[in-house]
Amino acid sequence: MCRTPEKPGTPQTHFRLVGRRGKTRAPNAASASGARLEPNSPRIPPGNRWVGPGKRWVGPGNRLVGSPQLLFTCCPSCASLEEESMPWVEPEPRPSPEQKPKLTKQDSATGPEWYQKSEESESEGNQPPLGPLASPRPPETPGPPALERDDAPLPEGDDASPRPSVLDDAPRLRLELDDAPLPEEETPEPRAICRHRHRCHTDCLEAPLSRAFQWLGWQVGAHPWIFLLAPLMLTAALGTGFLYLPDEEEEDLEEQYTPVGGPAKAERRFVQGHFTTNDSYRFSASRRSTEANFASLLVVSYSDSLLDPATFAEVSKLDGAVQDLRVAQEDGSQIQYQQVCARYRALCVRPNPLLHAWQVDKTLNLSSISFPIYHHGGHPLYLTGFFGGRILGGSLGMGHLLLRAKAMRLLYYLKTEDPEDSVQSKQWLTHFLDQFTNITNTLALKKIEVVHFTSLSRQLEFQATSMTVIPVFHLAYVLIILFAVTSCFRLDCIRNKMCVAAFGVISAFLAVVSGFGLLLHIGVPFVIIVANSPFLILGVGVDDMFIMISAWHKTRLADDIPERMSNVYSKVAVSITITTITNILAFYTGVMSSFRSVQCFCIYTGTTLLFCYFYSITCFGAFMALDGKREVVCLRWLKKADPKWSSFKKFCCFPFGSVPDEHGTDVHPMNLFFRDYFGPFLTSSESKYFVVFIYVLYIISSIYGCFHVQEGLDLRNLASDDSYITPYFNVEEDYFSDYGPRVMVIVTKKVDYWNEDVRQKLENCIKIFEKNVYVDKNLTEFWLDAYVQYLKGNSQDPNDKNTFMNNIPDFLSNFPNFQHDINISSSNEIISSRGFIQTTDVSSSTKKKIMLFQLRRIAEDCQIPLIVYNQAFIYFDQYAAIIENTVRNVLVASAAMFIVSLLLIPYPFCSLWVTFAIGSVIVGVTGFMAFWKVNLDSISMINLVICIGFSFDFSAHISYAFISSSQPSVNQKSIEALYLLGYPVLQSAISTILGVCVLASAKAYIFRTFFKIMFLVMVFGAAHGLIFIPVFLTFFGRFI
Repeated sequence: MCRTPEKPGTPQTHFRLVGRRGKTRAPNAASASGARLEPNSPRIPPGNRWVGPGKRWVGPGNRLVGSPQLLFTCCPSCASLEEESMPWVEPEPRPSPEQKPKLTKQDSATGPEWYQKSEESESEGNQPPLGPLASPRPPETPGPPALERDDAPLPEGDDASPRPSVLDDAPRLRLELDDAPLPEEETPEPRAICRHRHRCHTDCLEAPLSRAFQWLGWQVGAHPWIFLLAPLMLTAALGTGFLYLPDEEEEDLEEQYTPVGGPAKAERRFVQGHFTTNDSYRFSASRRSTEANFASLLVVSYSDSLLDPATFAEVSKLDGAVQDLRVAQEDGSQIQYQQVCARYRALCVRPNPLLHAWQVDKTLNLSSISFPIYHHGGHPLYLTGFFGGRILGGSLGMGHLLLRAKAMRLLYYLKTEDPEDSVQSKQWLTHFLDQFTNITNTLALKKIEVVHFTSLSRQLEFQATSMTVIPVFHLAYVLIILFAVTSCFRLDCIRNKMCVAAFGVISAFLAVVSGFGLLLHIGVPFVIIVANSPFLILGVGVDDMFIMISAWHKTRLADDIPERMSNVYSKVAVSITITTITNILAFYTGVMSSFRSVQCFCIYTGTTLLFCYFYSITCFGAFMALDGKREVVCLRWLKKADPKWSSFKKFCCFPFGSVPDEHGTDVHPMNLFFRDYFGPFLTSSESKYFVVFIYVLYIISSIYGCFHVQEGLDLRNLASDDSYITPYFNVEEDYFSDYGPRVMVIVTKKVDYWNEDVRQKLENCIKIFEKNVYVDKNLTEFWLDAYVQYLKGNSQDPNDKNTFMNNIPDFLSNFPNFQHDINISSSNEIISSRGFIQTTDVSSSTKKKIMLFQLRRIAEDCQIPLIVYNQAFIYFDQYAAIIENTVRNVLVASAAMFIVSLLLIPYPFCSLWVTFAIGSVIVGVTGFMAFWKVNLDSISMINLVICIGFSFDFSAHISYAFISSSQPSVNQKSIEALYLLGYPVLQSAISTILGVCVLASAKAYIFRTFFKIMFLVMVFGAAHGLIFIPVFLTFFGRFI
């Protein structure tokens, strides 16, 4: 693409490039480079002449010179003009003296151009007035008055009259691609000149893609029923995949919403391989590698403290009612709590150690309880996690006097290890959930308030949230159809596209059925979060429809359907392909995420978007071609003189009684609004400074918010707002957040425990753990310290290997709590062992992440091989992985967008602005998440990936339209870009917001979060495309 400078002051005659039957040829190098054709060109082979009413170049033997697939190049540096590829040319018609100046738009290969039509008489010597977007031009001279199409056959022989030449000082006319009649006079042989303008181009796919789509459009227009019915049959076949949609299959929350390959999962595998537990005899919740079956009650006193006998009596009634629950089975037997409860020795594990002590001894003085350890009957009772809202007094024994306690926890642990016991435990828990409301109503509790939770609650409530969006799914489709129909409505029965718009929404629905059905056939897991995808597809899928309808309105009613479809497809090829590729790539980069739920969502959405693209260029295009035939029928009906329908015909089109120009095109009023009002207002000096000020505020606020966004998925958010687990987590956060999980400190390899130096190193590591701000040093539990004291108390030498190893069985018989903390091999070697530390003050996700990082760092730095583990670490790993995953996905997706833009957009400058817009929108969305109380978790990470695709769509088209504009000033370039693409960008944003806005009424955090972030993405993306980018380009566009 190059241009050579024209000699200053030399008037040029510009010709129009046409093909067979007077039809405009596809965009080619000649028109794209701004080449000019002039008469008297020495490049025309000798013997060729301009003949016949059709005014075509004919060579010797009446051979037609030219090719319908012309690729015109304009200078020796590009390629030479082959004599068999010489185009047919004609001079552009000049305005008659009676015409008035009117700002019109013509499409060229480099973008639409405006020019002025003269209204003043040339004979009076008046210069044509310049419009707001026109550039100065030399005076025009009268030109050929009559025009005609070149559809007439060529004359036989050489008896055609010669064509008059056009004067060299003829006015300059734009090179355009629209069809127009040819002049009656013949024109001398043209010559091609070009102006070099050095500009970096990187497109290598745009031209072949346009030609391929041009061919496809012709086929769709020629055979619409084939392209309509084939996708419908494919949808019916793939839709059978919904038979494999899981109904009641439980979704593994750990598998879907925790990082794949997280460190905690490897640590758990080590614990499971080296340590055992016994729920039926030696149950210990802190020693389990996985969560046990349990039911939990949080009791909150209406008074300042529940440490009084009357309140304990009411809590005791509640405890008795829970333990009396029985589950009736089909065979007549019953499952009692005593059958399924986890046991320590012969008794069920007590739900609250202090409550059990009071139940045994009602004279127990509740005002003299020490915390966190209370010694009762010679046995220590660990009260951490069982009492909340505490007020402590002075020191008492190993702790402090417990003056007040606002809340109490009752934990009912059930058997989990044996599969049969686990099934019965879950049956009892299900019965507990069904009967809990009846229990509280029967007891008529007056002193306490009770909230409940079980190990099944999170799973059951999460599955119930998917049902909350089914009613709003239909509403979303209704809103999108109404918006599409309204957007495409015209006061013109011919160009009205209401039915086409409605079918475009149906086409998006067909894509959802096909994409989901295909993936269900393959076996891709359908997780609940995928239920968000149809709402997004609905909003995004209709974007291509708007673009294709807009291109259709720029075709002429007089042309046949295949040609109109070919023209539409060639114009929209790059546009819809870029948007589809970028969106699909953005989603498929999410497959690299460490979260299964994100992977599944991105696979489903990306695949469905691919079907949207395929159905848009086949099924929807075919329906549009059929509607084009309706246009022809309506036009003939309007033109037909029929007095019977004359009154009705008057109201068919606006203005009343008018008939659409079959040789003209249609312009939407919103396009005119962007050109005549919004564009000039935005490019004024005052508006530019205000926009810059707003952007500075936007970016500062966003950066501030990025430093305050919370990380991780709060498990309470997996349920709906009215779920019973929400108040449970609220009470737990208010009263029981000071103590965190009890963490295992595991020696992973064989060490010489009898070696005093080894023991000293291990003790130093434990002390480092205890010095951490998130560890309570008074609650450390380690078998090695107790064993050394045991040996020394029995006058045994702990430094002797045989003595050390041989006395371990006696020690474990006296201290059975440590029985599952030492792994001794058959060769009498300690393979691994573990101790415990108690974490504290880890209520927020940030503190949990820091605590986990610091404990693992201490374990890595210790001279003894150590790891730390707790079953909660499985979920804590998301705090460390979420930022890493988000940053990686964003960077990879952005790089993919950059590469795509380089391949499909001719100007690298566009790619830079696209990258800028992507980064700016991502920063804005992330920052405003904090203001809207949205956490950075696996759900919001999906939306940030989506953000990349939409940021590309909004910014790429506006930047490309600006750079490819032929307007002389940067302000006019911005106005032209907004005129062409402002309304499609606005339509895209509004349709997507409408598609997801119904989720704002959902009662589940997952769906509301999806709406919030998609709303931010659309608003910020549209703001960049319609406001920020057009203004910034006026500052930097002059350096292009």
